[in-house]
Amino acid sequence: MAILRKKELNTMELKKLDERLLDLRKELIKINAQVAVGTLPENPGRIKEIKKTIAKILTQKKLRGGKGSING
Repeated sequence: MAILRKKELNTMELKKLDERLLDLRKELIKINAQVAVGTLPENPGRIKEIKKTIAKILTQKKLRGGKGSING
């Protein structure tokens, strides 16, 4: 799953943003589980990308008036 750019976020519907947010959170949980067990993730830089993208989505939702809390 690729990172989202600002233009893409602006054109996405709130429902799509929610779906993408859920997918990114699941992916982050998987990677964090790998790190906790002690195995190295395939792409360690991906963690930072995912966190930034999650923050962008939450900000976009907040600006649009949607529910933008961390817990969903």
